[in-house]
Amino acid sequence: MYYLMMFVSYGFSLLPFPVLYLFSDFLYVMMYYVVAYRKRTVFENLRKSFPEKTEQEITHLARTYFHNLTDMMVETMKLLTMSKAELQKRFKCDLTVLQELYKTGRSCQLHLGHNFNWEWANLFCMQGVDYPFLVVYMPLASKPADRMFRHFREKFGSILISAKDMRNAMARWHDKQYLIALVADQNPGKRRRAFWFDFLHQKTLFYKGPEMSARRNDIPVVFVDIRKIKRGYYEARLELAYDHPAQTQEREITGHFVNYLEKNIREQPEGWVWSHRRWKHQYIPGETEV
Repeated sequence: MYYLMMFVSYGFSLLPFPVLYLFSDFLYVMMYYVVAYRKRTVFENLRKSFPEKTEQEITHLARTYFHNLTDMMVETMKLLTMSKAELQKRFKCDLTVLQELYKTGRSCQLHLGHNFNWEWANLFCMQGVDYPFLVVYMPLASKPADRMFRHFREKFGSILISAKDMRNAMARWHDKQYLIALVADQNPGKRRRAFWFDFLHQKTLFYKGPEMSARRNDIPVVFVDIRKIKRGYYEARLELAYDHPAQTQEREITGHFVNYLEKNIREQPEGWVWSHRRWKHQYIPGETEV
């Protein structure tokens, strides 16, 4: 099954971008109007996050989101045959802050959200820094699909770290310099491993892990914001949020990231993933930390 999937995906990725985006348009119609893929979840999330918006504005935002989602699908497939030069043409980011941190001999954490197109961002970053680049990911249930996506992500040299076995996987990096990308807006599986914060008008859980690791090891933290400039073109901005996390208070780094992420989402809401059940944990009044 894996080889069949790779054969089909490889042939698909050879298509030029204009043809790929025609296919994305077709996928959009199917997902939004025919299949209605998680459409109810998207509308529910948008209404609760933007109570000030009219129903017409929410509908427009949902449609734009689904179109961005299908664009990312075909753009991710394109990575199979996409050259470094093509990626650098379509994705821009000033990596100076990472290059300077590397010179100090210290490791670094990247904290980012599910903003399109994070797959391109991972590979772009890998090309421009001297760090070994670690990417934490959640393995897919389908083994052939998981193997295929690992191929995409490892194409230019990224080192994948399974979120299910992160402690053991990171042990070999204890005394080494590295750059690690952490998608810090994941929905926590267990409440005891998370902090509660106000986020987009809702009580929301965020993992403690990224902050705890940074504070414990005094690893600099860089926040990442990804924006879609136009179809097929993206730009990321890096912000050195904490040079010495060991000097911070508990919840400080995570709280700062939550505010940073919400600000960026409000500026380009159609670029964040709304089809996940991000708010499945219900807040208990008076609960501040669990």
